[in-house]
Amino acid sequence: MSEPTRTRTVSGEDEVVDLCRELIRIDTSNYGDHSGPGERAAAEYIAEKLAEVGLEPKIIESHRGRASTVARIEGEDPSRPALLIHGHTDVVPANAHDWTHHPFSGEIADGCVWGRGAVDMKDMDAMTLAVVRDRLRSGRKPPRDVVLAFLADEEAGGTYGARHLVDKHPDLFEGVTEAIGEVGGFSFTVNENLRLYLVETAQKGMHWMRLTVDGTAGHGSMTNNDNAITELCEAVGRLGRHRWPVRVTPTVRSFLDELSDALGTPLDPEDMDATLAKLGGIAKMIGATLRNSAAPTMLGAGYKVNVIPGQATAHVDGRFLPGHEEEFLADLDRLLGPRVRREDLHADKALETGFDGDLVDAMQSALRAEDPIARAVPYMLSGGTDAKSFDDLGIRCFGFAPLQLPPELDFAGMFHGVDERVPVDGLTFGVRVLDRFLDAC
Repeated sequence: MSEPTRTRTVSGEDEVVDLCRELIRIDTSNYGDHSGPGERAAAEYIAEKLAEVGLEPKIIESHRGRASTVARIEGEDPSRPALLIHGHTDVVPANAHDWTHHPFSGEIADGCVWGRGAVDMKDMDAMTLAVVRDRLRSGRKPPRDVVLAFLADEEAGGTYGARHLVDKHPDLFEGVTEAIGEVGGFSFTVNENLRLYLVETAQKGMHWMRLTVDGTAGHGSMTNNDNAITELCEAVGRLGRHRWPVRVTPTVRSFLDELSDALGTPLDPEDMDATLAKLGGIAKMIGATLRNSAAPTMLGAGYKVNVIPGQATAHVDGRFLPGHEEEFLADLDRLLGPRVRREDLHADKALETGFDGDLVDAMQSALRAEDPIARAVPYMLSGGTDAKSFDDLGIRCFGFAPLQLPPELDFAGMFHGVDERVPVDGLTFGVRVLDRFLDAC
């Protein structure tokens, strides 16, 4: 008589790749307004996956189609402060003609899952789902309550996602004191004996702004010394070419000290070209955390070739270091001059916290358990995340979405870039690390 067939329980490592592929196939492109498909389909998909393992997720829609999913897992000791794990489901748009593989196909090729959101940040969404589903199927509670938040609208500043939840539904995060989210925990291989894992403990603040110059309209064939386009372009040129001074914040100082120790050579923050040359693919990401910055991104003026318009506009992505917002704005106004009127379209604060405490210890131990040559180090993110909103609730936020990456992969270039992809092995590594992290948190 044959033995009965036994059904093997699916593990988090087994399903993380499929979860990531399925999330990528849900187009959640965010165009900065409500013209895109929204995040509702992704929110419903995630809610279904959480409900399958016994959770009671809530879908909260801040605007038609702009939906986030939140759920709470009861821990072994609910009296302890809770942990938040957050990720966003929206992605920046992608033009399929520019990609090797369709950006919403979730195709597997060359050992990677390809598609828009593969690293920003449906990979972490999938890893979180995989770990949570595995733990709940096997009855393994975390040591303390864990709140899960899969959020809309991060790519446009979080107004319809994290900001809406913090302002309108703060009770969802009752008791939460710490959080982990995106753009941290990824590896940088120094040599065969050492891999640094960069944990985000700081991020630059932002001023997304519109610049406007009013001039005198007239016929294009006539002399005009009050041309709004000329005035604006000269100001934008000054801004775009300006080399902002180096400002070494505590987080960047700690990172440089750690890197100096790892490389066995002193690093001079006043000679950053030499320092950045040693960083390979993460040089752009780290280089952007040494200075304030203001990047012109859009220009607009005129409606006919022989008409001088009376107004010209430009858009600028401004980022400032923690503690340097006033200096940034003063330098900005000096560079633009008195004729340029600026207005914020979206502004938010810079963040910085220390690289210490039990949560950091849990990150360190989880990484080392899966990678014996791992060393976690703090770094600053040049962009911003939903942590800015959660900070308003007094939540201490870290970027920790663990990935072990091949040294040749241009990880920094994946963010908002063409041919975004995440290694399959990186996803399964991340599941193992997050599972260990939750045990120790």
